[in-house]
Amino acid sequence: MAVYTTRVNIDTKGETDIVDITDYIEGSVDRSGLTNGTATVFVGGSTAGITTIEFESGLFQDLRDAYERMAPRNAYYAHNERWGDGNGFAHVRASMTGQDISIPFSEKKLILGTWQQVILVDFDNRPRRREIIVQVIGE
Repeated sequence: MAVYTTRVNIDTKGETDIVDITDYIEGSVDRSGLTNGTATVFVGGSTAGITTIEFESGLFQDLRDAYERMAPRNAYYAHNERWGDGNGFAHVRASMTGQDISIPFSEKKLILGTWQQVILVDFDNRPRRREIIVQVIGE
């Protein structure tokens, strides 16, 4: 069993920006030298999340619309009262999405569905630099 960890910084636009990070994860698995195992992907911060989607513009809009219905930008958030930064909605959306995902790999290839990509979603109300950590565990 071996562990390989890598990091990358990604500049985002905020406002539910969706960034495909699948190629970066695949590259991390390849550079690890491991053949079979699990890649865990994590984004630090409480206003961004990691999930999967079919990377298609119609689904981007559908996902953004769904987040707006679940945690509307203009709703009342106690967080905004305390901190005054206006991003309470971003914290709620990120908490619902989660900050990590684990993906198995075999023969150095991620095991994803045909149309499935891994995405970073930045919910904050301003551009950010996000650090993505990929930890590959296997043999």
